[in-house]
Amino acid sequence: MKLGLTCPRYTWPGGDAAIAERFAAVARGADEAGLHSLWVMDHLFQIPNFGSVTDPMLEAYGALSYAAALTSRVTLGALVTCAVHREPGMLVKQVSTLDALSGGRAVLGIGAGWYEEESRGLGLRFPPLAERFERLEETLRIARQMWSDEDKPYEGRHYRLGRTLNAPQGRPPILIGGSGETKTLRLVAEYADACNLLHGADVRHKLGVLRAHCERLGRPYEEIEKTLHMRIPAGESVSESAERCAGLAGLGIDHVIVAVPDAADHRWLAHVADLADRVSAVVPAGR
Repeated sequence: MKLGLTCPRYTWPGGDAAIAERFAAVARGADEAGLHSLWVMDHLFQIPNFGSVTDPMLEAYGALSYAAALTSRVTLGALVTCAVHREPGMLVKQVSTLDALSGGRAVLGIGAGWYEEESRGLGLRFPPLAERFERLEETLRIARQMWSDEDKPYEGRHYRLGRTLNAPQGRPPILIGGSGETKTLRLVAEYADACNLLHGADVRHKLGVLRAHCERLGRPYEEIEKTLHMRIPAGESVSESAERCAGLAGLGIDHVIVAVPDAADHRWLAHVADLADRVSAVVPAGR
């Protein structure tokens, strides 16, 4: 089983002036701990589950580029990018740049988006849910085209690109976040290399739905990496965390991405380093 770390908050001792140093500690710590992945949220206002709306929040791709310069092995991605905030061609270019500068360690984590307050607050596009999913699917198609040899126009309902030229070229894996059974998991089956489920979801049921979508589309279910976001509360021991991860592996989760109370604190970095070592020998069901 793989272990990743997400950094959902930037409120640490020292105020705004300390953010760079503390985030650097997170990035280096994840790399040195032997974790498989490091993730940031693609939000512009802090979300309610992790603090006050006025707490600091870094823009995702600026933060990931900074992390890329400080690390050498950990994969890097946003958990997950709101598809409607950036024009698809620019988003693919941002992820391609991150991939090139990190030596092939970028992941495109993407979803339909949900946090209307930040979008309205900063004057960003936030159409109704059905349209957000339409734009998400078009973005996935554009990413596939830009990460191929097809240097030609793209014509969709919402987006029109005159030329999908993309150099430097790469093919970062695509992860789609969300648990919706009709749309999200169908998009995973058709376009993605990985899915991301929220902790608390009925994992066995959701993966069964994903498998059914794969069967209808003729896609091997085993090709898709199954990831899950899990919060580790203060006071939980490494053994307790490892037991929860093992339980998820038994349901078919390949890669657990954890959030801890303070990802910059050396004690929590030691916790996740120990946890990564313990779960490395765990074989997820179906593997």
